[in-house]
Amino acid sequence: MRAVVQRVNGASVTIEGAVTGKIEKGYMVLLGIHENDTEKDLDYICDKLLNIRIFEDEEGKMNRSILDVGGAILLVSQFTLCGDARKGRRPGFSHAARPEKAIPLYEEAIRRLRESLPVETGEFGADMQVALVNDGPVTILLDSERTF
Repeated sequence: MRAVVQRVNGASVTIEGAVTGKIEKGYMVLLGIHENDTEKDLDYICDKLLNIRIFEDEEGKMNRSILDVGGAILLVSQFTLCGDARKGRRPGFSHAARPEKAIPLYEEAIRRLRESLPVETGEFGADMQVALVNDGPVTILLDSERTF
């Protein structure tokens, strides 16, 4: 499971001209679910999202989590994060989880995160337009396989 986490001052997702999710201070998270992902991968990603310290404290050091600052998450599924572009010129997506596996994991991520903070979402599989104001900018890559 992979996540691109952007610390934002605001973010929104629009589908067919209608805003379906909108947050102020928090994280814009793009979540890619791999065909081999399990609850263990979900545990890792959710724990990191809630506890990684990338908000500044009073001394300007990244020492506060999203929970510490009362932020929110805009969570958007993105199968292209599982793309493989090592060969050729067009990425392959054969390792991205099929919807029957990915949707339950995505929905469980939403449920778990909502136990701790506000979570807005896009719509799985929809054509979405995402807008954000990256704060910093701060962007962190998470991978449950810990490849980076």
